[in-house]
Amino acid sequence: MVLNNKGLAIATITLGLLSSLAGCSTILVKDNTTPPLQSRVHCSGEKWVDDSSIAVLPIPVVAFFVPHADLHEIQGESSLQQCGESARVVNREVTLNRTACIPAGLSRIVTLGIWQWCPVHVNWEADVIVQ
Repeated sequence: MVLNNKGLAIATITLGLLSSLAGCSTILVKDNTTPPLQSRVHCSGEKWVDDSSIAVLPIPVVAFFVPHADLHEIQGESSLQQCGESARVVNREVTLNRTACIPAGLSRIVTLGIWQWCPVHVNWEADVIVQ
């Protein structure tokens, strides 16, 4: 099969996008415990949070090559607090999906590498022991 320049460019871009989507979802907290015969209520939810970052050395263009520091730290416990007190929450799972960061990466180009906006979709589910 012979590809012309346009076909090769499309194939390269498609392969690049598909490989960048792999690994965009991260499990932050995962428990698989079963409490002793107690009644439970299932709790789940989702929300969007800001996971923006800023360059450690905020000089335009140079900022593309230096490490970035997170402006907001995402913790699984803060999402699970909506299910109740942590002593009663079991079978916890918190998942972060950073797929929306790919198109939002344009903000890093516009700011010449200094700042990157990254919306993250957080899903959580857990079982709450009823007393």
